Amino acid sequence: MESDVGFESSVWVCRKRYRAVLTGWHFKWTELDKNNRDKKTVLVPVSEVIGVEQGRLQILPRKSVEDTEKDFTVFYVNRSTSGGSLWQLGRIQFTCLSRTLRDQWTEHLRTALKTHGPLRPHKLLVFINPFGGKKKGRQIYHSVVAPVFELAGISSHVIVTERAHQARDYLLKKNLTGFDGVVCVGGDGMFSELLHGLIGRTQQEAGLCENDPAVTLQPCPLHIGIIPAGSTDCVCYATVGVIDPLTSALHIVIGDSQPLDVCSVHHASAIVRYSVSLLGYGFYGDVLAESEKHRWMGPLRYDISGSLVYLRNRSYAAKVEYLPADPLLSSPRDKTRCLSGCRVCSRSTERLFPNHSDSSSLSSSRFSQTSTDSEGEWVTVEGRFRCVALTCMSSSCARSPLGLSPSAHLADGTGDLILVWDTHPLGFLKFLYRHTSTEDQFDLPFVEVHRVKAVRFSLPKVSEEQKQEEFSELRGADEVESGYLDNGSQQSLLQRDTRHQETDEQKTFLCGLCCNKTAASVWNCDGEILSFKEILCKRQCDGALP
Repeated sequence: MESDVGFESSVWVCRKRYRAVLTGWHFKWTELDKNNRDKKTVLVPVSEVIGVEQGRLQILPRKSVEDTEKDFTVFYVNRSTSGGSLWQLGRIQFTCLSRTLRDQWTEHLRTALKTHGPLRPHKLLVFINPFGGKKKGRQIYHSVVAPVFELAGISSHVIVTERAHQARDYLLKKNLTGFDGVVCVGGDGMFSELLHGLIGRTQQEAGLCENDPAVTLQPCPLHIGIIPAGSTDCVCYATVGVIDPLTSALHIVIGDSQPLDVCSVHHASAIVRYSVSLLGYGFYGDVLAESEKHRWMGPLRYDISGSLVYLRNRSYAAKVEYLPADPLLSSPRDKTRCLSGCRVCSRSTERLFPNHSDSSSLSSSRFSQTSTDSEGEWVTVEGRFRCVALTCMSSSCARSPLGLSPSAHLADGTGDLILVWDTHPLGFLKFLYRHTSTEDQFDLPFVEVHRVKAVRFSLPKVSEEQKQEEFSELRGADEVESGYLDNGSQQSLLQRDTRHQETDEQKTFLCGLCCNKTAASVWNCDGEILSFKEILCKRQCDGALP
């Protein structure tokens, strides 16, 4: 319930008289006509006021200051009138009757900010990737983000990375005392570095072993903020709803947070990586592997690589086991969209943790719940697949507004397993095309989607006759090497595939459309290549993103 009026007076905006009122939770100003009647009112929650400065001040697109005795400027979150996710930095300049009144207004507003903004960060550790996306990380931070942080009274320690894993190593080894959060200015790869660094550090300090899939991991005390400056910025798009540095900066300033489940990927009883968006095998892994050869192209490399991989027309034999989630709670095809305050995530949280209210205890309990929920009946499917994907969120981006799984949830403790069986090239093209439109990509006879809590993936056991047959189809009888015939193990098959990689790339596209069998693909784990084939994936926890 809103408290009584805290402060009120007449002010002027562009020579028009207004009545400004500061209550316990809101700041509003109402234009008055000549008869002192209300005309138009603007209402802003105190929690969304970014800063208050004396004089006439402007910070974007460039800073300008005019020190006047009776003026003060208020900056606030200006939400999209169409109901979209894009935020702007609102700004209004008030003129008072006296300097004393101006000082009273600035004092009352700043006090209200401290009272109603307890979750706002005061000191942030910022990592900038100068090489990601279009290589504009530095420019984005210094021209857009830094002025907003300064206005909000946030001090920042900025590190411009010079090598891969520098941010992860810093978070693992350096003293982080005094920081309220960590911010990455970059893409999904940079975010993944920060995620691994914070999770790894937290488990080290707690004396826990990350390699044990059943261990109860500890939640990270620091939040991660994302300023989009990468190629796809999938995590930012799925959590904030738009790829816009200013919008993300404003979310960070006012202390917004979004719980986010994390998926652990294990191989041979060891942790390999953590994933929050896409873990993909087959087409998704092949595209990433191909794109690494063309990094000089920038973001365009994904379009080129996707076309090349599609024309190769490959499918892969695999065995997939999964632990289904409760179908009564939600479905990957129920047409819901996970946004802030999502009903499904809230209901899941209340069901699992009825006695927890703070994010720290909630995260810790989520870890424990994973172990107990992992008991159940596993389902096994085996065959040839164009791709296998586990997504922990919608994985939406600018080019795929609905994402890989439009109804996936950010913090319900489940993931969506997508199985695309081997099919005709035109059928697979239809599946890919539907990701760019509003059509249901799961409404195809060769596509399955399941909401799951855990997934096991392995290469099927293949008989000697099957191996020789597949090898002959792919290379021709005259290319079958005596070394392979003497040792038909999967390891030899993978080595043979590596030796002939250049030959694969030299095949004509028409040949690729006919000869679609190859030994194995690689995993695409949030934009990083994993060469391991046999893995165990489990939803581990929920963290929080500003």
